[in-house]
Amino acid sequence: MLRTLTIRDFVIVDTIELEFSNGFTVFTGETGAGKSILIDALQLALGGRGDASMVREGAAKADITAEFTLGTTARAWLAANEITTEEGTALVRRVIDNAGRSKAWINGVSATATQLRDLGEMLVDIHGQHAHQSLLKTEAQRALLDNQIAVRDPEATTDVLQTQAAYKAWRALVRQREEFETDARNVLLERERLEWQVGELDKLAPKAGEWAEISNEHSRLSHAASLLDGAQEALQAISESDSPILSQLSSLNSKLGKLVDVDAQLQAVLDCMEPARIQLQEAVYALNNYIDKVELDPDRLREVDARMEALHSAARKFRTTPEELHEEHASLKARLQQLADASDLEGLRKQEEKARAAYMDVARRLSKRRAAAAVELGRQVTAAMQELSMSGGSFAVALGEGEPGAHGLEQVEFLVAGHTGVAPRPLAKVASGGELARISLAIAVITAHATTTPTLIFDEVDTGIGGGVAEVVGRLLKRLGQQRQVLCVTHLPQVASQANQHFQVAKGTTGEGRTVSRIDVLDSRARVEEVARMLGGIEITETTRKHARELLAS
Repeated sequence: MLRTLTIRDFVIVDTIELEFSNGFTVFTGETGAGKSILIDALQLALGGRGDASMVREGAAKADITAEFTLGTTARAWLAANEITTEEGTALVRRVIDNAGRSKAWINGVSATATQLRDLGEMLVDIHGQHAHQSLLKTEAQRALLDNQIAVRDPEATTDVLQTQAAYKAWRALVRQREEFETDARNVLLERERLEWQVGELDKLAPKAGEWAEISNEHSRLSHAASLLDGAQEALQAISESDSPILSQLSSLNSKLGKLVDVDAQLQAVLDCMEPARIQLQEAVYALNNYIDKVELDPDRLREVDARMEALHSAARKFRTTPEELHEEHASLKARLQQLADASDLEGLRKQEEKARAAYMDVARRLSKRRAAAAVELGRQVTAAMQELSMSGGSFAVALGEGEPGAHGLEQVEFLVAGHTGVAPRPLAKVASGGELARISLAIAVITAHATTTPTLIFDEVDTGIGGGVAEVVGRLLKRLGQQRQVLCVTHLPQVASQANQHFQVAKGTTGEGRTVSRIDVLDSRARVEEVARMLGGIEITETTRKHARELLAS
């Protein structure tokens, strides 16, 4: 639930700090005062698109911070994203500078716009003032129905995603089969080329890491004679000459050992020389072991030379390096296998049919869910229409047969009858502006009842409504506010009078001549004046004040 919202230097807002409570809250004010700017700021904080035009003229940056109390789902999301939370709250901050650069944080941790949107979807659901226009589009009608299914049964979301994935896989195989049928000759030539290349590398059989190993062996074999001579020369000098170094060192150590008895100061020298004698003895053992292993093998050297030349030649032919020949071989084999599978027309057709069957299975399951949800949504919206002065009217969701597609097997269409005895017809053809606004609001309220999102925002969704219907709308929103936190931007006094909390947005001028938007929380007296203004316009009379008190009292 939204607790606080702080806005600085956003559009025409200088500085605003708001605290929100539970229940139903309204924002009212003159047209152009900046009521919807508050909603725009909150959308920006929750990952909406931003640019430099949002920064107040003359300011360096726009800064929006919103604090929310969190439900279980949002807390789990924060934990999964390694963001800590104190007392189950989230502090979301978004900054846009006057060059259009954006930065964002969640509880002080740097965040991306995508992360803000993901979290925002769990916290706030915004119904825009033009939402009723989108209802005329079949895509929006289908999406709304599918959202209702998902709220009632989380597994339905999986069906929607699986239907899309299955359709994509099926159509990919259809395209593959069609391409093969129209381009069979090119496929055959490509397959023959790959078969020759793979055959060449099969004969060579390059192995992973072989080039490094064979290079080391070649270096060792080609220098075997000099390596052997050097090792023998060192062994001769240390232990096998007429006056070997090891013998001389042993003799010196023996003499010094006797002299230590005469002068103990020589012990330090002896302590240095004795380890040297031991190390030289170890070197003798190592040299003998090395000489035993080093062999002059000209035959093996010729074999290694030939192998290196073969690898070099193949690398030049396939335009790669000797080190990468093994990977190139594996890649060409995989491509050949893929092409061989694609060249099997009958096999392709079987795969295509299997993919189609998988798609139809999940699409039919989705169709069953839609059929059940369509009946329920139609019943609920029809009931809401009766409250909104559309007595005898009805609403239905028609599922017409359509071509198989990524979104399933049916076309979703909303049908409405304005009064008793009239057959339902497509919403776009029969609904007037006022009827469309009322139906849109009914759907918004009904879908909001089903959602688990804690905060619901209605941005002038009551446009085109007036009179007694407006009072009903206010009661509906207040009823909804008993279950969720509801924020509503409205121009209707009948709606504003139902609120638990009332903010007035007004536009003013600073001492420097800048236009700014301000917002105030209204007490009971100020609410009477604001509702009276909404009823009577610029000139407020005692009659309008009386009417305002009656609205608020009711």
